[in-house]
Amino acid sequence: MEGDERVRSPGARRAVAVARGAVLAAAALLVAWLFLLYEPPRAKRYPDREKVVFWHMWTAKWEKVVGEIVDRFNASQTRWEVVALVVPGGSLKTLIATAGGDPPDVMAQWDPVIPAWAERGALTPLDEILDPKDWAYLEKNMYPAVRAIGTYKGHFYGLSTGMNIWALYYRPSRFREAGLDPDRFPETLEELDAAAAKLFRYDAAGRITRIGFMPRWLSQWSAVFGGSFYDATRGELTLLDPGALRALEWMTDYTKRYGFERVQQFESGLTTSMGASWPFISGAYAITVDGQWRIQDLAEAKESDYRTAPIPPPEGGKPLACWSNGNFMVVPSGAKHKQGALAFMKFWSGVDDPERAAEFYTWGGWLPITPDVANARRYQQYIRENPEFATFVRVLASPNVQVSPPVPIQAYLMNRLGSAEDAALRGTLTPRQAMERLDEEIRREQRLQNAAATQADR
Repeated sequence: MEGDERVRSPGARRAVAVARGAVLAAAALLVAWLFLLYEPPRAKRYPDREKVVFWHMWTAKWEKVVGEIVDRFNASQTRWEVVALVVPGGSLKTLIATAGGDPPDVMAQWDPVIPAWAERGALTPLDEILDPKDWAYLEKNMYPAVRAIGTYKGHFYGLSTGMNIWALYYRPSRFREAGLDPDRFPETLEELDAAAAKLFRYDAAGRITRIGFMPRWLSQWSAVFGGSFYDATRGELTLLDPGALRALEWMTDYTKRYGFERVQQFESGLTTSMGASWPFISGAYAITVDGQWRIQDLAEAKESDYRTAPIPPPEGGKPLACWSNGNFMVVPSGAKHKQGALAFMKFWSGVDDPERAAEFYTWGGWLPITPDVANARRYQQYIRENPEFATFVRVLASPNVQVSPPVPIQAYLMNRLGSAEDAALRGTLTPRQAMERLDEEIRREQRLQNAAATQADR
């Protein structure tokens, strides 16, 4: 409330102002969409069936892929008709619709919304409405990261239809040029550091012309160093975890060694990171970390000079580790046709028929939720056609893959984590100072959120 402004810290007031501005901007976008871009769902093809309203955010070629999956589902049975609608800015609109009593029956998301929405009672726990046999199957077979991304406070809210995993891409030709064996990729982080030093290139003025390797995203490296930002047994954030601090110290060593400003100058001249413009394709990096979708980008660019490898751990670290996110389906608490939503989710994800669903995953270059889909004939054919994709499937099965901490301020936390990392890499704060400041900021934000929730309950 307005009267609370005088007791907030300047940082908290700025955060509130930013949040309010974001809501107003999103609301303006929603209004513009409603009046200018909105297209109502197509007329029902099956008038005798119960309509299942499906909101998603895929556009362009991906909208066609989703549309084909919807058509396959509708043709597979005679009770439900899924009607898909592209909803840009779906996070805000879902909350509005849920509060107004008119939510979709099922929604695809990739934003970190589950903890915040579940905390507000806006989502249906899937473990409570799934058939016991289906839930038992998922509990037994889901990859660890699939379970983690959909779980909040002991309940399962989001069923993935495609996970993202990060690994290393490297160019064999650059390895040979530097006297390195591309068939023996570094098995430890220490070996990776040594290889990277040989892969950097400079011009006569000492400016970087090619980066050997440059670590980014602390959430990735914290997992590799054996750190964690969340203690699941206590349900608490652990932003000062020793492994996370070690990871950030190692990252800052890179910027000290190669020069933060010199690296920034080089990267500022690169093209965008989208599609065929990805700088790895142009040769700007010899080694880089990225997700499995890049294999499609490389194929479209007709680039074959690359290989993939899991991120190697340091001494005392964790093998086959990385951070992960993905696409997942949620059912709003006010959905009218929850069983129809479940039927569609099981169809797409492969709970009903892994062999059938395996084809859908190849259309999007998506990673599956269970080994049954990964081992399906069609998916194995896809891996044979794209052999470097196997690295990501291998890492996906690892218990060392982590997701963002399941807290209601998840999106805010990950944003501020990036700011703490930037401060440490720039040298404006030491790694410990950056993480201690982050810890204080997040704890303060949690207290404000808890106070607001308590006030709202009165």
